Amino acid sequence: MFDLQLEYVAEWIRSRKHHSVALQIPEGLKSKATDIVDFLALNTDANFIISGDPCYGACDVFHNFKDIADALVHFGHSPIQNLQAERDVLFVEALCHVDIKENLRKNINEIPEKVGLLATLQYIECIEQAREILEKYGKKVIIERGDGRTCYPGQILGCNCSSAESVSQRVDAFIFIGEGNFHPLTVALHTGKKVFVFDPFTGELRNVDAIKDRILRKRFAVIQNAKVAERFLVIICSKIGQRRDTVAENIIKKIQESGKKAYKAYMDELTPQNLIAYHVDAFISTGCPRIAIDDYLRYNKPILTPVEAEIALGLRKWDDYAFDIIRSIS
Repeated sequence: MFDLQLEYVAEWIRSRKHHSVALQIPEGLKSKATDIVDFLALNTDANFIISGDPCYGACDVFHNFKDIADALVHFGHSPIQNLQAERDVLFVEALCHVDIKENLRKNINEIPEKVGLLATLQYIECIEQAREILEKYGKKVIIERGDGRTCYPGQILGCNCSSAESVSQRVDAFIFIGEGNFHPLTVALHTGKKVFVFDPFTGELRNVDAIKDRILRKRFAVIQNAKVAERFLVIICSKIGQRRDTVAENIIKKIQESGKKAYKAYMDELTPQNLIAYHVDAFISTGCPRIAIDDYLRYNKPILTPVEAEIALGLRKWDDYAFDIIRSIS
């Protein structure tokens, strides 16, 4: 289903005469890891080692690969443009080639007149297909590229929807081409616009209003619980694309100015087990915003994004709630 471009990868390895190659594979493709190794070993003279750690995106690129190999092949993500990749790193985007035209045509009457088109990397090729169909039926379509964290017009990441932000005032709604809820929720929470999810395989078109409302109610409850906190642990993620020292220092200053205590922690992997020992009342994650939004029930204390921390401290109103996005420069 996903194009792993293994012949191209093999040629890249052979042309550079790499003797050892590390492979970084996201969770959804790890079942293919041994097949990838088998193919590449048969078609090159290199030795291969799989990075067994979780891989969340290009923000999580294995920057210490030189400790174990000559080169790194990172599957499933495009590079973050404002982060300089090393010469011996190959990003394999693993695009999904699927024809969505007929299924999208069936939903044409449900789609507003002015829409922005968005997709995750795997379905980025579908954007032009969607534009063709929608414009054929008289819809106005707006697609723009976001900031330096993205490579393609309309591309969004779990931590960055700048391609939606840049056009939100010119559209009635967004259509997100892909699967799951987190990415479209990022857009809905950050822009306030209606967001439809179009599944490229089933052809289902649905909006995320009900899910958005449910998430907001849960986040409101977490923030309310954190309002009585006196001691905060502010966490800086060491992953190259998630590290936001300036954001962390700013929220620490705001905590201290509010008469409360702030402690700073630096870690690569933020998990409930890594935090359970700390004697604080709440956590603030300046790394991936999914941790607070998706995984909050796993933590024994409130875990907030920096934006949510400002609300808990009384520095921002609930009506000004916004999704915490990681920009090119944070």
